[in-house]
Amino acid sequence: MNDWPEAWSDDNRGGRYGRGSASAQPESARVMRQVRRGPTAPPGQGAYGGVPRQPSYVDGGYDAGYDSGYNTGQVYGSPGGGSGGSGGPGGPGPDGRYPQRPAPDWRRRIKWTALTLVTVLIVTTVGTYFWADSKLNRDVDLSTVIDRPEKGEGTNYLIVGSDSREGLSDEQKKDLHTGSADGKRTDSMMILHTGDNGPTLISLPRDSNVTIPEFKGSESGKTRPAMGANKLNAAYSIDGPTLLVRTVEFNTGLHIDHYVEIGFAGFANIVDAVGGVEMDIPQDIKDTKSGADFKKGKQTLNGEEALAFVRTRYALAGSDLDRTKNQQKFLSALANQVATPSTVLNPFKLYPTMGAGLDSLVVDKDMGLFDLADMFWAMKGVSGGDGKSMNMPIAGSAGNGNLQWDMTKVKTLVSQLKNDEKVTVSGN
Repeated sequence: MNDWPEAWSDDNRGGRYGRGSASAQPESARVMRQVRRGPTAPPGQGAYGGVPRQPSYVDGGYDAGYDSGYNTGQVYGSPGGGSGGSGGPGGPGPDGRYPQRPAPDWRRRIKWTALTLVTVLIVTTVGTYFWADSKLNRDVDLSTVIDRPEKGEGTNYLIVGSDSREGLSDEQKKDLHTGSADGKRTDSMMILHTGDNGPTLISLPRDSNVTIPEFKGSESGKTRPAMGANKLNAAYSIDGPTLLVRTVEFNTGLHIDHYVEIGFAGFANIVDAVGGVEMDIPQDIKDTKSGADFKKGKQTLNGEEALAFVRTRYALAGSDLDRTKNQQKFLSALANQVATPSTVLNPFKLYPTMGAGLDSLVVDKDMGLFDLADMFWAMKGVSGGDGKSMNMPIAGSAGNGNLQWDMTKVKTLVSQLKNDEKVTVSGN
């Protein structure tokens, strides 16, 4: 019995190529033979002793006797017809149409995108907080200050600009016109009060005539007697920040909650990091000692120019009192510049500004980042809204050439600050 398909018989081929025919005419189109497929015999059974029945080929159809998988696209082992088989994942269905790709689940995508952004924001915020907190120089211990007045309402910051030249090269000292004096002195001193009635910024002229009270030396531990009729900035040069706080509290009766100090280099670096600060210069200024050389009108000051502006004294008619007013205006403008969206929302500007500022500031041990943010925000509001800026009320010149405070007005001012009331006192 011959199981070979008849299609393989030489008698059925006819006069075609491939048979050795000498005919010059090509054979006509042929019907593609297809594989017959059918049920496969169980292993070990069937006419061939367990060997699958061989396919048979017919013209124009197929038998169900055998399936090699070739004509169904399974020759590569892909289930369901693979990419080319009928009804497969990538092939057409029974009706000849390809299945449509399912529509994207936009809600799910938006949900996961939002969760990812929130996670990144939280991680970045927390990381930034700890990075910034670690950079604060908490070197001043206010707990060592003795005989302190009772704490009032609101918060009082003592902001000090020192003439420290630490970290400056000889070339930088020359460019910034700082000179090369040893040690540190206070170039400017201000009290910033924050509360429910708007911020108040009060400049304390460094030539103010004050009494340096009895104090305990921060290094020696020895008690030193009071010294009357001294300039206010002498307290800092004698025993640093703690004696300055003690002197301000003794002469005003106002409790100081936080201490913030910045030197020449730090001040200039902050201004440069923020991209300069726009100022409206009220008059032409030329001061060879500070290096100031400005024409009247609006202009953007870089770090070097800003330092020269806030240090200018001898080119102004009112000397130290006019200088403190310029310092107040500039610090308020600087705070406004730092708080703008172009700085806060731009990491390429925000982080350098924060780095320059935090590296340069010296604060008390209880100062936190939120306290620092409150101080800057209050400084921003000094020149607008309910804010107020002023000099300490001055009665005139003392016999030694120092500036004498108007103590009647000072007592009223301190009382209003202690009770967090709206300040009605005016200064010089």
